[in-house]
Amino acid sequence: MLACIFVQFQDNSCMTMLTSQRKKAILDALKRDGQVLATELSVRFDVSEDTVRRDLRELAAEGLLQRVHGGALPASPAVAPFAQREDMESPVKQRIARRAAAMIAPGQVVIIDGGTTSAHLVRSLPLDLSATVVTHSPSVAVALADHPSIEVVLIGGRLYKHSIVTVGAAAVEAVSHIHADIYFMGVTGVHPKAGLSTGDFEEAYIKRALAGRAAETVVLASSAKLNAASPYVIGDIGLAQTIIVEESADSKLTDPIEKAGVTVLRA
Repeated sequence: MLACIFVQFQDNSCMTMLTSQRKKAILDALKRDGQVLATELSVRFDVSEDTVRRDLRELAAEGLLQRVHGGALPASPAVAPFAQREDMESPVKQRIARRAAAMIAPGQVVIIDGGTTSAHLVRSLPLDLSATVVTHSPSVAVALADHPSIEVVLIGGRLYKHSIVTVGAAAVEAVSHIHADIYFMGVTGVHPKAGLSTGDFEEAYIKRALAGRAAETVVLASSAKLNAASPYVIGDIGLAQTIIVEESADSKLTDPIEKAGVTVLRA
């Protein structure tokens, strides 16, 4: 049996909406409003909350939304392996990286996360910069080998191959001995209510630990990651003091972040 609802048109005629059409309406509402609530969808569609939850569950399985308690949020774009991501949105990432690099002052202790934007950040650092860089990314550490005045501290641990970063208890314990001036964090989701998120539990844990050891946390995020959520929460949006986005990022996506007290810089 096909579940359906009735849609009212301007001429007061009605037609049935199939399950696939109802799912499209849910995704349209997510795009428009940034979140959906199961109770409101149940009333709007005149179906049970169980039916709505089934729709949300199926859409989540397709990677089209992120289920949360009571409803759903837009899903962060599917994260490909590191090698495949290097060329995705490359010009945008380069601009964000250059803006981030300009925030680093000589003599600072800087934590640089893993990820493709961080790789661009390292390439943007001047060769004569004198600083200490702490990272749990072997790729970042190797890229800094030709910077004679940068001291590199590589955090050890279990290698999470998807992102090429170290995670686990040993990595988190090592992080606890660091006091840094600034931390450049990579994420897969930035949402004013759902906070900062990523796709792996242990990666979320060490990002949270790194943020706790820095005086300032700066998130590097293209607009594709704004108003989106991933399964594992790093922390509330306020965990970051600053978020760097591309110049063209829609103000509808950035205004709620600024209202939450986070500075948004455009690159």
